[in-house]
Amino acid sequence: MSPSDVVQRQLEAYNAQDLDAFCATYADDCVIADLNGAVAQAGSDQIRARYAKTFADFPNNRAWIVGRMALGDVVIDHEKGERSPQGPFFEALVVYTVKKGRIARVDFVK
Repeated sequence: MSPSDVVQRQLEAYNAQDLDAFCATYADDCVIADLNGAVAQAGSDQIRARYAKTFADFPNNRAWIVGRMALGDVVIDHEKGERSPQGPFFEALVVYTVKKGRIARVDFVK
């Protein structure tokens, strides 16, 4: 499975709010951070807790890709999303680093 395939599987699980499938795309020691900034989550337990809360708080949450670039193990998505059809809306550049078929690091540019 290519890095782009892994990231796409993660997006599909996110949109389905399938927490187990979503978390399965992340390495056990994955780090989620702001680009050049603070680490938001580190490790599978923190990632699971964050997204369990997101899915519970926003049952109509979804995201879509405006554009995607990939080179080697790095996938960069321009993402837009919504918490519900009425908003709030969000937009980000997301840099995914994939190692051994799982997402090892995520850096957000918001």
